[in-house]
Formats: sequence, structure tokens, C-alpha cells
Amino acid sequence: LFPLAVRGSEGLYMVNGPPSFTESTAFQRDSGKNCKAVAFSKDGSLFAWCNGQKVNVVNVTRAELLHSFDLPKTVCLEFSPKNNVLATWQAYTTAKDGTAGVPNLQLYDLKTGKCLKSFIQKKMQNWCPCWADDESICARNVNNEVHFFENNNFNTIANKLHLQKVSDFVLSPGAQPTKVAVYVPGSKGAPSFVRLYQYPNFGGPQSALANKSFFKADKVTMLWNKKATAVLVVASTEVDKSGASYYGEQTLHYVAASGESAVVQLPKSGPIYDVAWSPNSVEFCAVYGFMPAKATVFNLKCDPVFDFGTGPRNAAYYSPHGHILVLAGFGNLRGQMEVWDVKNYKLISKPVASDSTYFAWCPDGEHIVTATCAPRLRVGNGYKIWHYTGSVLHSHQVPSEQEMWQVSWQPFLDGVFPERAVRYQAVPSELPGAEPRPAQAYRPPALRNKPATSSKLHEDEPPQNMKPQLGGGDKPLSKTALKNQRKHEAKKAAKQEAKADAHQGPAQVQPPQSALQNTVPATTTGDPEVDKKIKNLKKKLKAIEQLKEQAAAGKQLEKNQVEKIQKEAALLKELEDLELGV
Repeated sequence: LFPLAVRGSEGLYMVNGPPSFTESTAFQRDSGKNCKAVAFSKDGSLFAWCNGQKVNVVNVTRAELLHSFDLPKTVCLEFSPKNNVLATWQAYTTAKDGTAGVPNLQLYDLKTGKCLKSFIQKKMQNWCPCWADDESICARNVNNEVHFFENNNFNTIANKLHLQKVSDFVLSPGAQPTKVAVYVPGSKGAPSFVRLYQYPNFGGPQSALANKSFFKADKVTMLWNKKATAVLVVASTEVDKSGASYYGEQTLHYVAASGESAVVQLPKSGPIYDVAWSPNSVEFCAVYGFMPAKATVFNLKCDPVFDFGTGPRNAAYYSPHGHILVLAGFGNLRGQMEVWDVKNYKLISKPVASDSTYFAWCPDGEHIVTATCAPRLRVGNGYKIWHYTGSVLHSHQVPSEQEMWQVSWQPFLDGVFPERAVRYQAVPSELPGAEPRPAQAYRPPALRNKPATSSKLHEDEPPQNMKPQLGGGDKPLSKTALKNQRKHEAKKAAKQEAKADAHQGPAQVQPPQSALQNTVPATTTGDPEVDKKIKNLKKKLKAIEQLKEQAAAGKQLEKNQVEKIQKEAALLKELEDLELGV
């Protein structure tokens, strides 16, 4: 069941998933060291790869070679959603004399093996045409406008969406009618905007389903939910002009197909690392804020539902059924994962996958793969298959002189695997699950034999349920309101402390009561000059008192400090004389 494709310097092969983890005999290993690209079809039945000589397409279930295309330089492959078309892309090159190069994006009919159409596609970014799930529509961005083709007829442009300069677009998933989210970057002081349209109604701004404009956007990421009712837009600038972050600046916007839009208020400032829709389409999770980062689940009103507190994390992954959420810290973080039951908001496990560069849920919603791949990391390449309860079920390290470039689960359509009840007890495994404990923090020699004190730069915030409790239908507070509330609470606490000190004061400072009385203005002499002298003398005596305490505690005093203490008797005599003259 659910094999895993592994691509690296050892070639391309498939490994059977749980429980056997043996190499698949259904797919014959391709031992070529130049495998540049692999792709599964959406339903997992077809698999394509380029081995540096040809692009081969096989039926995975029947282990049968369907097509072999002579395209040795292919670096990107993609199947259309219903397996009718294979798209291939190779780097665009111009002729030596400067004339235009040959088309480098090919679309092949997988039933006949014939090339349906070739296009020139210079950039690798967004190279692949986008299909609606039923393949009735296919679209690609050409010279800042979106061209639409119908029923895989690529010789006729059925529709065009032309705005000032469309930089990016995303088609909605699911059934017809197809919706299109387009992004137009701002220019000459005009804001950037994202608009939602329903195909084929593109007649100007009035025909748009929704429109959201914003400044501060050099690029955007648009994410449709599964039901195609809303889009999340992460708008980023390359540079944060306030200088607070070298990640640039990000904002999160919510745009609904009904026309509503809002800025999602994130209670902690800093970068937005990741945003993920729940497969139920009514909630989404954002990971954001300067480290330790916060993670919060929001509903469609953009109100927080559950706050996971703070921790070392920069990614969020919902399971295919949406019942489990993994928060993880990969890349420059240590690979700590938190596995949460999202229905009850309970923590299931906290496994650690150090040095991971890749994470993916298995289509069964039970298993996870984490991998360390080149070129991101060229040492310690390999993969691990986990159960979400934290057990490592299988681990594979490639030999030190070899590299692993990619791992990928065979996909399955939704509904093939039923949702199972959440388990909290770790699944039994023959492999040790626990990673070696991280090295202890460095302690200087002077502190080594003393009890350890907490040296955390930040105290982690605990998770908390943000749903309004029954009877208390208060809306979550805005950023400003939260700030004011904190200020108010801090003032209140300070007042209470001051009161407490005032109550304790007389009891603790009983002996020097005469000194307290002397500071009261009632004992003034009437001569401002004498009052000033008395005040200065008391100040000096107080300083001497503090120095004597320090000496008693074993502190080595400076020469001038010792001299100060020796003058105490003379100062006391002077003070007495002044006060007697009152």
C-alpha cells in the first residue's frame, strides 16, 4: 500500500509503505544517476520521470510502461487532474545568432502519445498550465494576461482575462463553476489588488466576485480553501522599512467569494512563516511572529478559535482528513514537531526530526514522512516514516558518499482511506523513537557547581482556547485593545505592589524611625541653607550605611570607599551640631 518514490544519486526506486517498507517489485528501479524530475498523477495511478535520456510514463498499479518521450533535458513534469495530458518543461534557450528559441513547454495526449501543443515558456516559475479539476478549463499566464482553453483544445484561446498586469493567478479547486483569483501588483502609487472572478465573467471590475486592495506587497501567495468559498492572501514586501525584520514584512488577508474581505489580525508582530487551510474549509492555521513563534487557528470571521501559545516552529500541516495538525520547526530550527488532535485541541505527541528539509502526510492520515534531502543538506541524507503518535516505524540513511534529492508518497483520491479515531498511545515500533537529547547549554566555570537558574530569553506562552465561553459572548480584542488592557493590568499590579510595600514598611524598618522623622518637612530649621546641609549629610550617611552592608557581605571595597566609611563619625557629629542649633 501507498508506496514512496525515492530519487537520488543511487537512481530512482519505490519503497512499499507501512507495514513492510521493502523495495517495490512493481516498479523496476532506474539506476541512472541523472534522474531530474518525477511526478505522480493526482489519483496516483500514473507515474512519470525523466532519467536524462527519456521521459517515461508507467501505470503504477499494472506496472506497465505506457509512453516514452524523447525529451532528455526535461526538468519539470505535471499530469492534468484526470490524466489526459502530461505537461513537460525544459530550460528555454535561444539560438547562437540571437533568434528565438524553440518551444520548451510541451503538452502530450496520454491516450495517443501525440504532442497536443508546444509553447514558449521562458520562466520556470509558474511554468505549468492550471486545469480545473474536471479539465473543462485550462489556463496559463501569457504576457501579463490569462489565456483560457476549453476541453484541452490548445489551438483556440476560448477566453482572456486582461487587467493592467496580471502577475499571478490561481484556479479554484472542486466542481464547476470555476473561480479565478488574480493578483495585480501596484505601480506608480496605486495599490496592489487581488480579485476573484467566476469563469467566464471577466467584464471589468463590476463583474468581480470580490476585490481586495493593499499597499505593501512585492509578491503574494494565494490559497483557496477546498470548497472554493474563500482565498487567503499572504502579501509580502522584500524589505521591512521599519528595520524590525530582515524577512521583509508580511500581512495576511482573507477574501471570500461572497465579496467579504478582511485583514487577519495577528496578535504578535513579526514574519508570517506559514498559513494552511483545514480540509474542512471553515478554519485555517497561521504560524507567525518573531521567535518563539505563535500559532493560531482562525474561523471564517477571522476570529481566533485556538491559540497554541509560542514555540520553535515555522510550519503547519493538516492531515488529509483535517483531524490532526502538526506544527513543526524545520530549516534553521531543530525539527521539533507538535502533533495536535484538532477536534479536542489536545497534544498527541512531540517527536523530533532533526535536520529535516521535507515533511509530508501519507494519504491514509496515519503516517508521516520526514526527509533530509540534497542540495539543501548534503550530509546525513535519508528519510524516516513515523506514526503520528511519535513512533519511528522505518528509517533509511543513504551511504555517506551518496545523495537523496526527493521523496514523494503515491497520492490517492479523497475518500479512499476512511478517517480513523485519534490515538494517543504511541504505536509499537522496533526502532528507537527518541532522538539523542540536545547538548546542555554552556555554563561558565564560575557557575558550574551552583544550582541552575532559568536563563530563557522568552517565557513560552501556554496554549489557550479562544472560543467565547457560553454566556460570555465577548468578541476577541483587537491589537490596540489588547495593548491597552496589558498596560492597565501592569499599572494595577504596580499600584498593588506599592500598597503592599506601604503596609509592610513600618514593620520592617522599625529601628531607624528617628531618621524617618528627620526627613519630614515639619523638622525644618527655617533656614534653607541649613536644611540643605542636613539633607546632604543624611544622603552621605545613607551611602556609608550601604557600603558597610556590602563590606559585611564580603565585597572588596575600593580605597575611596574605605575612606568614606572612616568619615562617618565626623559626619554624625556635624549633623548633630546642625540639628542642635535648630
